[in-house]
Amino acid sequence: MAIRIFIDQGHNPSGWNTGAEGSGLREQDVTFVVGAYLADLLDQDPRFDVRVSRDTPDTVLGTSNASSLTRRVDMANSWPADYFLSIHCNASTLPSANGTEACVYAQYTQSYWLGEHILHAIVSSMGTRDRGMSLRPGLYVLRKTQMPSVLIELAFITNAEDAALLASDPYGFAAAIYEGLLSYFDMAPLKE
Repeated sequence: MAIRIFIDQGHNPSGWNTGAEGSGLREQDVTFVVGAYLADLLDQDPRFDVRVSRDTPDTVLGTSNASSLTRRVDMANSWPADYFLSIHCNASTLPSANGTEACVYAQYTQSYWLGEHILHAIVSSMGTRDRGMSLRPGLYVLRKTQMPSVLIELAFITNAEDAALLASDPYGFAAAIYEGLLSYFDMAPLKE
């Protein structure tokens, strides 16, 4: 049976629950594109079933910050997904802050180990700085999902080098997340 992966493309394109902005980029645009590329990769692999939170770049979820987050979690829980990946970009008032991190609810869990695989794949593939694993039990999408869940901070939208990578190679980030999933499940890449 195929493994069901729910991809949450963090934030809404407009209205409420919009994301960070920096370096001429909007987080919600980057997360949409990376999520769409990742969904395509998983779609081509018969070992996975995939759904996304935003089908189009203009999809707005919920009618407030809270209901936007609730909608994403409800979509994954009601499917039900086997794993939940929430894609984000980090931001800081310090332009020097950079790198990739993965956030999970608790240590020594399937979420944590999956996060480690994804983090390692992004860092080794994209050359971003390894900011490590973060425990974030307060995050709604990690607290309320009923399956292993990882929130991935791809890179800093407010850092010039990171933002250039996000702008020029969103496919690279998606391919790295896919590679991290294959590594976690100990699966070989599909033969061409």
